[in-house]
Amino acid sequence: MLADEIDNGADEDDLFEHYRIVADKGQTAMRLDKFLNVHVANASRTKIQNGIEAEAIKVNGLSVKSSYKVKPFDVITLLLPNEPRDTEIIPENIPLDIIYEDDVLLLVNKPTGMVVHPAFGNWTGTLINALVYHFQNLPTGRSGEGRPGLVHRIDKDTSGLLVIAKTEFAMTFLAKQFSDHTIERTYNALVWGEPKDYKGTITGHIGRSVKDRRVMDIYEDGSQGKHAVTHYETLKPMRYVSLIKCNLETGRTHQIRAHMQHIGHPIFNDSVYGGDKVLRGGTTGSFKVFVENNFKLMPGQALHAKSLGFIHPTTKEWMQFDTELPENFQAIVDKWENFVKYQ
Repeated sequence: MLADEIDNGADEDDLFEHYRIVADKGQTAMRLDKFLNVHVANASRTKIQNGIEAEAIKVNGLSVKSSYKVKPFDVITLLLPNEPRDTEIIPENIPLDIIYEDDVLLLVNKPTGMVVHPAFGNWTGTLINALVYHFQNLPTGRSGEGRPGLVHRIDKDTSGLLVIAKTEFAMTFLAKQFSDHTIERTYNALVWGEPKDYKGTITGHIGRSVKDRRVMDIYEDGSQGKHAVTHYETLKPMRYVSLIKCNLETGRTHQIRAHMQHIGHPIFNDSVYGGDKVLRGGTTGSFKVFVENNFKLMPGQALHAKSLGFIHPTTKEWMQFDTELPENFQAIVDKWENFVKYQ
C-alpha cells in the first residue's frame, strides 16, 4: 500500500469514535457522566466532560448537562476523539508556516509534498512529526496511529490550511463542527477543460474502487461508499483549463479529486485521477511541451485548501482564515492566462 494512500485513506469522521447507546427499560436514574463512564470503554471523565461541554454528546438529540439523569430508553449519541495506541512519534525540527495561534488551537499552511501524519513508508518528515517538536501535550488522535491535535487532514500533494487542536476540549469542539458540516472550507483547483455550468453541485457516494485501492469511485445510486457533496464555481475559464473554487459539505477521501474526474474535469497533474496527461488541445508539438513544462512546476495535483472558517472553541466567535495560492500554483495559472491571451 502506498504511503500517500495511507495518508489519505480514511475520512475525517474516522478520526473520531461514534457511539449510539440506548438505555434499557430497567435503567435507574443515573447522572449522564457516570452512565457514560460505565458504558463507554476507555473514556476518561475528562473526555466525557469535554464532550458534554462541546455538545458532542447528546441525549435524544438534545444537548444536556453532566447532571442529566439517564432514563429508560434514552438514546445517547457521542462523538469523541479516538484513544491512541502506544505509537512513538519522533519529534523533528521541521519549520511550520503558522498563520494563527492562541491557547487552544493553531492554523498551519501545509506545503505540497508533506504527509500529514506518520504511516507506513513515511514515519518521519510529516506534519505531525513537526507539531510534536514545536508543541507539547497535544491531544491524541485516532486509535492505532499517532495524530496529536489532528482534527482533519488534506492529501500529501494538496497544499493549504489545517486547524490543529491544542487541547482535548478544542479537539472535540472542532470535531463536532466537522461532523455537523458547519465548518466552511474552500479549495482552489486547476482542472482540465471548462465546466459546462459556471456553478454546480456534485453529489454521489464515494468509496474505494474495487479495481484499484488507491482510487475512490463515485456510486451515484448510493449502493456503496459514503454520501459526499461538493459545490464548485468557475473563477477563471481558460479554454483548456479552468481555475475553480470548491466548497465542501462533507470530508471524504479524495472528494474533490474524485468528484471533478466524475464530471469530466480532472485536476491538473493529478496522476491518480488521470489529470497528468494532456486532456485538452493538441497532444504533440509546442502545446504538449508547454503542458509538460507546467507539470514540472508542481509535483502532484493543482489543489489548494485556501480558506477555513469555524466557531472558536473558547470565544464562540466565528473565525475566518484565507491563504494565497502557492507560488508554483500561481505561476501555472499565470502561464495559462498568458498562453490563452496571446495564442
